[in-house]
Amino acid sequence: MSVLQQDPTSEVADEASKPWYRQFWFWFVFSPLIYIVIMCSVTVTIALKGADDVIIDNYYKEGRMINQALEQDKRAQALGLSGDLSFDRTSGEVSLTIANAPADSTLMPEQLLLMMGHPVKAAKDQLITLVAIAPGKYRGELVSEPNYSWYLTLYPVNDIALRKEAPWTLSGEINFRSTEKTLLAPRVK
Repeated sequence: MSVLQQDPTSEVADEASKPWYRQFWFWFVFSPLIYIVIMCSVTVTIALKGADDVIIDNYYKEGRMINQALEQDKRAQALGLSGDLSFDRTSGEVSLTIANAPADSTLMPEQLLLMMGHPVKAAKDQLITLVAIAPGKYRGELVSEPNYSWYLTLYPVNDIALRKEAPWTLSGEINFRSTEKTLLAPRVK
């Protein structure tokens, strides 16, 4: 045999003596499978981290709270309450003027609670304490700068746990892309 000719069996033996991770067929077969496993992991991670907070666990409790809220709205309507709410996003100041504010301190306490509900992410919700600066005028500070749309509910209590006992509520919505002012009113029509 000449030096220029190689034995085909020695070539196969050289290929077989390589470790598994250097074999062509291993990568040819397993590369697509490895890619699919990685992409599935990425997809599941994105789905779990980006899930919406729109499902309510306790429907009965939420239904009872809706009935309670309707009574609070009817009371606000009977009192003739409404509020002009304005936000200054650069300074973080929130101003509220309540029309027809009664002089009764149980109906108009020194502090009101404004709940800003994010429509998709419950973790972005904000609770803002508004402090009286004059009769029917309140001021507070934003927790963080809001963007896009928010649901607003005003309670005449200073703790969110007491919202069920609140004598009245005012509600509204705001879209910060178009305005920094909104009207809060009872939801009852």
